[in-house]
Amino acid sequence: MVTYLLALGLGVVAGMRTMMAPTAASWAAYLGWLDLSGTWLAFLGSIWTSVIFTALALLELITDQLPGTPSRTIPPAFAARILSGGLSGAALGASAGSTGSMFAGLLCGIVGAVIGTLGGRAFRGRLAQAFGQDRPAAFLEDAVAIVAAALIVVALR
Repeated sequence: MVTYLLALGLGVVAGMRTMMAPTAASWAAYLGWLDLSGTWLAFLGSIWTSVIFTALALLELITDQLPGTPSRTIPPAFAARILSGGLSGAALGASAGSTGSMFAGLLCGIVGAVIGTLGGRAFRGRLAQAFGQDRPAAFLEDAVAIVAAALIVVALR
């Protein structure tokens, strides 16, 4: 049950920042905290995958601050968040050791991504209103996503 709650949480992170969740899952696999050996997700444990996902996550943190960045709810961005959450959730489920667990983790990750996408947008909108501008709200959302991903990964140890 804890695995599925963590998968849901990582999905929420994906909804806030698309690349943060697979980056966290990849580092957890690389560090040996998430056993993906013998699964099709074993590639997440490669140092190269971890470095590439980290670079993409950093790039996303930067581009999110740009005024021309499209909404997270446009179909391509929403789909990317769902895929990211599903992949990350599946990785957590796969570590539980069965195909059924991987599928359940995938579903939890997808549900979390939808929650994180819609909830994150609403949260950031309210914060931006309170601050009178979007940038501080964006930075706060970044911080929440980073801390949540880190806590989830540490919980896997």
